Amino acid sequence: MTVAVAGASGQLGRLVVEELLRAGTTPVVAIVRDPRKVADLAERGVDVRQADYGDAAALDLALAGVDRLLLVSGNEFGARVAQHTTVIRAAERAGVQLLAYTSIPGATENPLILAQEHRGTEAVLAESAVPYTLLRNSWYWENYLGGLAHAVESGVLHGAAGEGRVAGASRADYAAAAAHVLTTDGHAGRVYELGGDERLTYAELAQAISTAAGKPVRYENLAEADYAAVLEQAGLPAGYAKVLADADTGIAAGVLDVDSGDLQKLLGRPATPAVEVFRAALA
Repeated sequence: MTVAVAGASGQLGRLVVEELLRAGTTPVVAIVRDPRKVADLAERGVDVRQADYGDAAALDLALAGVDRLLLVSGNEFGARVAQHTTVIRAAERAGVQLLAYTSIPGATENPLILAQEHRGTEAVLAESAVPYTLLRNSWYWENYLGGLAHAVESGVLHGAAGEGRVAGASRADYAAAAAHVLTTDGHAGRVYELGGDERLTYAELAQAISTAAGKPVRYENLAEADYAAVLEQAGLPAGYAKVLADADTGIAAGVLDVDSGDLQKLLGRPATPAVEVFRAALA
């Protein structure tokens, strides 16, 4: 059985490859746009194949002989459904026996801007010929690292999540869960709603940052538009700031408060606490 990771040079994809290598139970294929970014993986025995999500011919070559595939969602917003569809069609032609896709919690009803392309991709999978598994990942604690230094320095974590809770986990937790799905049986047709053990409000997130940094940090709740403005002032493009502020409004409504226990079952252990991720980043 050969397992492939599409998007293997990205942060999540690389961690999945590392998990697969650690398990050592199957040949591993890394599908990337730029093989130079994963030259170290090639040196360790990974079969590195070059393909872009939009290049059907290259994907046909990259998926030759692949039994199970992880499709890590792309990062070209606005083009993702078309690109993912190209990968799914190539997987059909290659006879892939299982395609696992990294989605978002409750994708079919999730109101977030970020959920739209995941919902579109899930619809394509639903009518495809490839057996599939949905890995609906909640937030990564690493999503908060971009503003971590400022929060510690200023003593304030800004957001627009109100009293909403986010069931986060580390990126490595989601990678380990994906690797488990790729290397064990019984996952076809399953939808896994994945979230961590901690379901934190932003006030509790601020406390976790405070604990990790050894400095007081408090949470200041803003209106969505005001939070988007703060993010723009911090240097984020307006469109991306809007997406992040919209995500916080979704958190306030509970859309990332996952309590299914699916992640813990796949991991066979608790998920990583937020404070550990923050402590490691600050170190």
